[in-house]
Amino acid sequence: MNLKYQRILKNRSYITIIKNIEIRERNRFFCRHGMEHLISVARIAYIISLEEKVSISKDIIYAASLLHDIGRYEEYETGRSHNEAGAEKAEAILLECGYSDDEIKEITAAIRTHGHDGYPEKASPLERLLCMADKLSRTCFNCPAHEECNWSADKKNETLFY
Repeated sequence: MNLKYQRILKNRSYITIIKNIEIRERNRFFCRHGMEHLISVARIAYIISLEEKVSISKDIIYAASLLHDIGRYEEYETGRSHNEAGAEKAEAILLECGYSDDEIKEITAAIRTHGHDGYPEKASPLERLLCMADKLSRTCFNCPAHEECNWSADKKNETLFY
């Protein structure tokens, strides 16, 4: 099985970005955006796709999930939206990892629109999956920062589904 998302995990730029995010968030009290979160999002999105019979390949789901928060470091440094910064960084990584132009367009669109404010009304299936999985990956019901968190009650994940 030749899954291109495995190339992402070995991509030097990706590794550097993830390490920088993990270092930057080392003492963060609130949700972190390192490898554990990215893998959780990938697995949850894939489970949902199987349950709902959404015809998106595992490779595309995992690529979008592994890359969706790579703009965090730039957001911390400059204040620029991590969605936009991440989509730009993802484009270069995806190109290096052998993704087609159409695949890159689909994945970067999902990265641009993911977030905790839901997803656009005309969201693609991948955009919807990524948004859902990103929220469902959080264990707000068991978070030590629950009371201090500035997320509204409707953004918090208070249940365990996956």
